[in-house]
Amino acid sequence: MAGDLDRETMERAYARWAPIYDAVCGPVFEKGRRAATAAVKQTGNRILEVGVGTGLSFQDYDARHEIYGIDLSEPMIAKARERMATGAFPQVRDVSVMDAHDLAFPDAMFDGVVAQFVITLVERPERVLDECARVLKPGGEIILVNHLYSERGLAAAIERWFAKHAHTFGLRPEFPFQRLQAWAEAHGGVEVAERRRVAPLGVYTLVRFRKRAAGEQDMPRMAAAG
Repeated sequence: MAGDLDRETMERAYARWAPIYDAVCGPVFEKGRRAATAAVKQTGNRILEVGVGTGLSFQDYDARHEIYGIDLSEPMIAKARERMATGAFPQVRDVSVMDAHDLAFPDAMFDGVVAQFVITLVERPERVLDECARVLKPGGEIILVNHLYSERGLAAAIERWFAKHAHTFGLRPEFPFQRLQAWAEAHGGVEVAERRRVAPLGVYTLVRFRKRAAGEQDMPRMAAAG
């Protein structure tokens, strides 16, 4: 496995991506993005988007929601603020430059936390997930969507090769689902509620974590889809 990404690499990479992100990445990530927002909208009204980027997902929410967005990249947040300034997205309450490793929100503030194509890119994924769980209300959910490491076969071999070059571009293609599952087990206060491939090609995986209420017992182990 290649090492985790560092903050400086990510800031440089996404400063380069910001001017072209909507045109290049918007269509590529659309199916995964909409699957994630559809899932997080079921959790409640107050939602945190970690890695909100340029605000492409603003259009996926409506007036019932209160959306807060954070991103490490100042150029990305500048683009998101331009979207907010149009007045077309009153459901978006605030976007901020913030490090997901140290969220500046109180405990149990949000009904749902969503991170689209983010968790495989942060410097310390487990720390970010800890923070997501902290700001989540009991019974709330963390929704992730990402390409996850294939782990075997030809796809895994290709991803291992690509990983040697991908970090420069702010990518980490060799991140396995087992790392997410291990975090949930070690945390103790969350459980994997769902894991499924996102149609139509199954390139991305959606993972739902549910935060248990105090004293709540484990759910029966979920059946993974994909």
